[in-house]
Amino acid sequence: MTNFTSNKIGPAPARALEWLRRWDAQQERYVPDRDERFAVIGDVVAAVVADAPSPVVVDLGAGPGSLSVRLLDRIPHARLVAVDADPLLLGLARSAYGDRAGLHVVEHDLRDEGWAAAAHLWDGSVDAIVSTTALHWLTGPQLAAVYATAGRLLRPGGVLVDGDHLLETDGRAQLQHLTRVVRDARVSRVGTGANEDWAAWWDAVGRAPELADLVGVRGARPIEHDVPDLPSLDDHVRYLRDAGFTEIGTVWQHGDDRVLVGVR
Repeated sequence: MTNFTSNKIGPAPARALEWLRRWDAQQERYVPDRDERFAVIGDVVAAVVADAPSPVVVDLGAGPGSLSVRLLDRIPHARLVAVDADPLLLGLARSAYGDRAGLHVVEHDLRDEGWAAAAHLWDGSVDAIVSTTALHWLTGPQLAAVYATAGRLLRPGGVLVDGDHLLETDGRAQLQHLTRVVRDARVSRVGTGANEDWAAWWDAVGRAPELADLVGVRGARPIEHDVPDLPSLDDHVRYLRDAGFTEIGTVWQHGDDRVLVGVR
């Protein structure tokens, strides 16, 4: 397993933190209640690991570590394993959080079923698996495979906690439209609609001299994000049930922004 301090390229810590603050603002354009979503995920995980002396938490699609570090702030005695395929985002996390005890990173694509072995995780060894704004990059079969692996890794009573925009099943066009209306109205009320968007953030990254090495590494490992048919909420629930989760449900929601929990 590789920890955050092992990467020798990337900006100075202060500059990395500036880029990550900019990343957070960009994400809030699409997830206006992002901090509350993070807090709810933390509430669930903290409750589940309350009696564990050395809990193991895995963050799937961790990106630059936004959720990972918040969970460590809340559960400082945890071992937090952050898995992601993007070397640039992980490079920013390494530069910004290289001194965080308990924080480990695995650069691996979740679409490759070897991610658990690459992270040195074994069946029944994990207390909680979390994700936020990440698993929508997976097709239905890929998501089902990730949930099946998660089901094997979690101990009895462990949880999978996914925060994302999850729409109701296909065939409810009017409900889906109204859900998007609710999301857009919330963005307007919170005032994050004017934040830098996804494309502008990545354009700025590509022009930043201090990120040139990380941009070069990322360019050599292109990541495909085309998912033409996003799994619905019902799909997520079905895949979790097939993976052996005994209780599945939403613990927090605003429009289609929800925190879905599966109990092993």
